[in-house]
Amino acid sequence: MNKINTFCIVDDDDIFQFTTSVLLKKTDLVNKIIVFSNGLKAINFLKDEMGNKENIPDVLFLDINMPVMDGWEFLEEYLLIKPMMPKTVVIYMVSSSVDEKDILKAKSISALSGYLVKPISSQNIMEVILGILN
Repeated sequence: MNKINTFCIVDDDDIFQFTTSVLLKKTDLVNKIIVFSNGLKAINFLKDEMGNKENIPDVLFLDINMPVMDGWEFLEEYLLIKPMMPKTVVIYMVSSSVDEKDILKAKSISALSGYLVKPISSQNIMEVILGILN
């Protein structure tokens, strides 16, 4: 079966980073997991690695509320560099927010593939992975 090469988690919550990484590893469908604690670190990584397609994540889980650069600010920056990206990054907003404004805003951003509400389960992760691999 195919695997996702690189899965990226952008979230300032250490527990979410850890549990999501464990759930991803258990699927045995992800080769590499990279983690950033805020949007600025993630966007700088993408800009720095733009010439190296292998290092660009295939999937990115993005939190809304983070210090330094939040998820919305990350998306603004990402949309500016997206045309220069060597491949498509599948981005899911992952948040504890069930605020209808956040959900509607996420749906209005073409770069987002979906909105997942925390806590996410192994079933959520499998649905995302299988949706990408199939």
